[in-house]
Amino acid sequence: MVVSRGRNPSAAEIISQLFQAKTLRDRVLTTLGLLMLVRLGIYIPVPGIDRVAFQEFLSRGGQLIGFLNIFTGGGLSTLGVFALGILPFINASIILQLLTAALPQLEDLQKNEGEAGRRKIAQITRYVALGWGILQSTVFALILRQYALPGLPDWLFVMQTSLALVTGSMVVMWISEVITERGIGQGASLVIFINIVATLPDALGSTIQLAQTGDRSTVGGIVVLLLVFLVTIVGIIFVQEGNRRIPIVSAKRQVGGSGMLSSRQSYLPLKLNAGGVMPIIFASAVVFLPLTIANLTRNAWLVKAAGYLSPNSSTPWLYPLVFFALILGFGFFYASLTVNPVDIATNLKRSGVAIPGVRPGSATANYLGGVQNRLTLLGGLFLGFVAIIPSAVEGSTQVRTFQGIGATSLLILVGVAIDTAKQVQTYVISQRYEGMVRQ
Repeated sequence: MVVSRGRNPSAAEIISQLFQAKTLRDRVLTTLGLLMLVRLGIYIPVPGIDRVAFQEFLSRGGQLIGFLNIFTGGGLSTLGVFALGILPFINASIILQLLTAALPQLEDLQKNEGEAGRRKIAQITRYVALGWGILQSTVFALILRQYALPGLPDWLFVMQTSLALVTGSMVVMWISEVITERGIGQGASLVIFINIVATLPDALGSTIQLAQTGDRSTVGGIVVLLLVFLVTIVGIIFVQEGNRRIPIVSAKRQVGGSGMLSSRQSYLPLKLNAGGVMPIIFASAVVFLPLTIANLTRNAWLVKAAGYLSPNSSTPWLYPLVFFALILGFGFFYASLTVNPVDIATNLKRSGVAIPGVRPGSATANYLGGVQNRLTLLGGLFLGFVAIIPSAVEGSTQVRTFQGIGATSLLILVGVAIDTAKQVQTYVISQRYEGMVRQ
């Protein structure tokens, strides 16, 4: 196949490499096979549970359970051995990110110890995931204790249910790491991706059935909702790929005994949405948690207080306002964890690189901090509108067949798809240059 070195690989070239390159083909098949195994484990039931009573519990379990059910691909509703899925590992990763910013020892491991330090942090993350999985599975088993089959002792039910759930979660974590090492893409992200995709057929089937049985206004509402989703996806792609390119110049350097290496111009990219989907996840958990606690405890005061944060409350403006403010706040919080202007300025100064018109050191850090704050504000406003607009359109059109597949799911789907496609393109480009070298 004749290819050009100056362009990205086309779809035909990628498909050709999938058939011709054994390594790429094996990686893709390994990824698909392991993802199918993850989906299979969701339908292996945890023993000793009255399924009818458990489904009644889910119907009044609150929006947080439905939100988490998306990430497990229906694992919580089917209550399989992979019911917790990758959630403990995600929680452990978030906890380690927060601790790395707070503890100098972990920060030193990440920045100064290289690959060995990253391996230690990965091992610590696994231990934290195990502990978090034990905690989650035990709490879940205690909640499910009232739905155990008659004749099964409470202590035995809690022990076997916790063991089954935490074991399934650790297997999913191991599968995700195998995908990362021997497959294509980032394993944990792909597990979440396939779980979200698994909920789409039911939503599409319900939408088609609604279109067939509804009137003209219902069909119009479905068309409007689908157009909003399409525009949202396009906007997500632009924002996820958007960045501010800050020009930087490297100083002249002495080469050998007499030569001078001329200064080079490049740029420093700062992402528009540094936090990705994390601000929406944090904000959703904070908003939905009071509702879920109130529904589970059935306390009259808590139910009344939490009702004000419900999308269907008598004050419908309060829920989107609080949700929007939380997304914006968590956007700044997460950006402060992922981007450190002081560290960037220090590294630029050590490398002999400067921003034109800005003095090295603290002035560069202040400049980068101001740019990052403006970018975070724009990204947070976008995330807030993306999180609210689809839900508002669902409420105005009364088309709720896509309930739960909102901004968080769309951001994850688009982000993971882009990252995986880039990794495949990178592999194909490397194969292209290896072929040219052999020639």
